[in-house]
Amino acid sequence: MNDSSPDLCFPISARLLTSADFKAVFDQATVKSGSRNFLLLSRKNGEDCARVGLVVAKKRARRAVDRNRVKRVARESFRLRRAQMPALDIVVLLRGNLHDPAPNTLRSELDELWDKLLAKWNQA
Repeated sequence: MNDSSPDLCFPISARLLTSADFKAVFDQATVKSGSRNFLLLSRKNGEDCARVGLVVAKKRARRAVDRNRVKRVARESFRLRRAQMPALDIVVLLRGNLHDPAPNTLRSELDELWDKLLAKWNQA
């Protein structure tokens, strides 16, 4: 691997895994960014990289295939942006009711949200 290329992997250290991690973000979110289908909550963490957690409720995406598609697209979108992110804990919440979500639509919406989130953190 070339030393100048960004690290595009998605290791366990880049994931919010415990309920305490999620609770900390929900309770202490300092910057929020939202769109029609998603809400991003974020706070600074004590780690050396950004971490993400996903909340995709059955109430919002009834079918398991839709929930899995949303999570897969969100993880991939974050993975590609992770090198640009400051040390943040981010929770991605699905808030719209989805029926047959198109991956391209979800991806473009998430890309806009990452840009908005980064802009808000740069202002703060």
